Amino acid sequence: MYEWHKTVQKIVDRIDLCIENRDSSGLVLSTIAKENNYSEFYMTRKFKELSGVSFREYLQKRRLAFALIDVRDSAKGILDIALDYGFSSHEAFCRSFKSMYGVPPSTYRAKPGPVVLRTKLVTFDRYFLGLGEVGMLKSSKEVKVYFVSIPAHKFLYIKNYESNGYFDFWEKQDKIPGMDCDTICGMLDSIKGKLDGEDGVVGKYSGQIMGHIYESGGKTAEAYGVRLPMDYSFETPKNMDILIVPESQYIVFEHGSFDYEQESETVGDKLKLAMDNFDYSASDYLPDNSPGRVSYFYFDPEKYEKRVMPVKRK
Repeated sequence: MYEWHKTVQKIVDRIDLCIENRDSSGLVLSTIAKENNYSEFYMTRKFKELSGVSFREYLQKRRLAFALIDVRDSAKGILDIALDYGFSSHEAFCRSFKSMYGVPPSTYRAKPGPVVLRTKLVTFDRYFLGLGEVGMLKSSKEVKVYFVSIPAHKFLYIKNYESNGYFDFWEKQDKIPGMDCDTICGMLDSIKGKLDGEDGVVGKYSGQIMGHIYESGGKTAEAYGVRLPMDYSFETPKNMDILIVPESQYIVFEHGSFDYEQESETVGDKLKLAMDNFDYSASDYLPDNSPGRVSYFYFDPEKYEKRVMPVKRK
């Protein structure tokens, strides 16, 4: 049933790897179709069914996403960047770059504000497709619990009052024009200087986290965004908000690295159990759900999954 989801996922994984390695020969449509034992016509039709865009359009936008990071972060000449990412000339690259991002590369390099990058396509995710965990592997790692002080920072985010968890959050956001997952995650991917993750990672949602914002009157909202330094000064993108979060104390429930396909649900259950059973009476702190406080949810299976919850001294 999910054969094509897996096939297209393999293709998009290859696209990113070839772009990273400057391997244009590996991105020829006829070659990829032949390797997967499909005709070009059939493969491109199925690719568009699952992605909403043609193979060539997706490839072009992913190349531009990688190229933008080089424009932003490197000292390489614009022509060198253009040739690195398969563009035939300086003019062709500048034309495509401006069409995609609204400004020529030289202007963006001088003032690299938020723009929408083409995020990496995800067509096969066991949990999104409702398949759950696979196999019998179960995490044997313990949940670490500790208190930290986090310096003042800004949180750039969108929020939803009706969602319940990551997948439900994006299912609801995808129904709002300009607030869908690709647009928001692509915008956040382009921002340099995030306090979490790595700046040079393209389309892997690096530094992006879920949040839970406590508001006045007992209201709460699920949020998704990035933590930024206090001196971040670019204009807040349309439909997003920015919150100044003062220096505060937090309790952290952290599980180490794990196998995403085989342990994700188990790890989530272990963290929830640790949070539910934690005895605050043995500490100097209590949970703090006062207005303006934010809890954060970090999910990076190669490193950890953790909940960072605000607390206050007794």
